[in-house]
Amino acid sequence: MMKLWMAPGGLHIEPAETGDAPELARIHAQSFYRGWPAHEFAGLLGDAATPAYIACDARRRIAGFALIRIAADEAELLTIAVDPRWRGRGVGRALMEAVFADLMLSPARRMFLEVDEHNQAAIRLYEKLGFATISQRRGYYSRPDGEAATALVMARDLG
Repeated sequence: MMKLWMAPGGLHIEPAETGDAPELARIHAQSFYRGWPAHEFAGLLGDAATPAYIACDARRRIAGFALIRIAADEAELLTIAVDPRWRGRGVGRALMEAVFADLMLSPARRMFLEVDEHNQAAIRLYEKLGFATISQRRGYYSRPDGEAATALVMARDLG
């Protein structure tokens, strides 16, 4: 049975496939200073412990994605990225809501993520989704200016 969730702008969300790796790498590179290569995405997409979700149109043109890891009763958001053309339209929120819905069918009861302390748009979204900052990781992210940014570690119960 194919899992599908609705998303804004005529998009829907479905599980990612290994063949999506190059497109996920492209979107990730547009979103982060250090993008992950396609072969890393391919390896993750082939692992049942790291489900991935894509927001796409009827022709499977990908507007964004979320990749998580499940270990015992915890889930971690490994990364989420939205194509710049689709930002600000609720795609990230829809991806997170699909992740939460799917996790209800898993043993995971708590979800964690790291976010750059300077990424205010993402922090606002995560707070609206019920995440709270529980700690910090100084020097976690590399930045183009050579400085290292602090990651906020956020968590929420999955219910």
